[in-house]
Amino acid sequence: MKIGKLCGPKMEVLKRGAALGGIVLGAGVLSAGCSGAAEETRDSIRIGVSLYRGDDTFINNIRQELEKCAKTWEQETGLKVILDIEEAKGSQYTQNNQVERFIALGCDALCINPVDRTAASAVIDKAMAENVPVVFFNRQPVEEDMNRWDQLYYVAASAKESAVLQGQIVADSYREDPSVLDADGDGVISYVLLEGESSHQDSLIRTEWSIQTLKDAGLPIERITGGIANWERSQASALMEQWLAQYPDTIELVICNNDDMALGAIDAMERADVLGIQVVGIDGTTPGIAAVESGRMMGTVSSDKEAYAQAIFTIAADKALGRPVEDDIDLENGKYYNCPQQIVKIE
Repeated sequence: MKIGKLCGPKMEVLKRGAALGGIVLGAGVLSAGCSGAAEETRDSIRIGVSLYRGDDTFINNIRQELEKCAKTWEQETGLKVILDIEEAKGSQYTQNNQVERFIALGCDALCINPVDRTAASAVIDKAMAENVPVVFFNRQPVEEDMNRWDQLYYVAASAKESAVLQGQIVADSYREDPSVLDADGDGVISYVLLEGESSHQDSLIRTEWSIQTLKDAGLPIERITGGIANWERSQASALMEQWLAQYPDTIELVICNNDDMALGAIDAMERADVLGIQVVGIDGTTPGIAAVESGRMMGTVSSDKEAYAQAIFTIAADKALGRPVEDDIDLENGKYYNCPQQIVKIE
């Protein structure tokens, strides 16, 4: 993996000339620009960022890391970064308008967290028309769209890996002490499942592989029920409250596609004064990790958010300056990057 800590402590290593090809440029750099043709000396780059929603905890964590990347990059290179960040508030129409605005403002690259992964073609059309590279993240456009142009990239954490690691949290805990998950001692782990959006590829993959990992590990699991909570804490809380009333003294495990929904389930349990139900999440958000540390959540899977945001920013900055992205990051098929992940749990 070639990507260096361009927005973190290892920036100094790259400044001293490590062979990672980091973006270490002075204020008088000659840029090749998005088209690849030589342009005038420039002292800034402009990047447009559109988020599907600003109140998603994980996306907000990535936003914060992107802002840190931009500030550190400015300090280390002497080049100013104009980072335009907008929230689409769940509207693809709004996001399309934001893309038009970014292009009109002269953005050198776009970083897009799509509202609707199946509707990315409108964004791509606008970007292609003006030759502005696009880094999609978190919500992967369909393959046909990604293959339309060689200036499209995608950054994420592998949904399958997330799910397998989540399943390992549960499987390891069961091996250590079956009674933690089989509270009533009937030899079966009765679980409920909180899923993200029905159309989101990560939700589908996380659901499939979390459960498959438990089956492969030989755990005696039995599904009680499940529901779509759209990644939201409040929706998950409402569903969990309903299930606690409908299946009293039955639920032993809550498997959640993300930390916000896990925290929503915990909220409902605490309101009902219910103890002993184990909850697992994914994303390793700041409040999610705090819940693990406090013992309210069994565990979560944390993606390296610094590396995640760094990959997004590095690709965008490289494209803005006409630099070859492959010098800085190992990409799958020339356009995909999956950031590292790890289990977070109390030993």
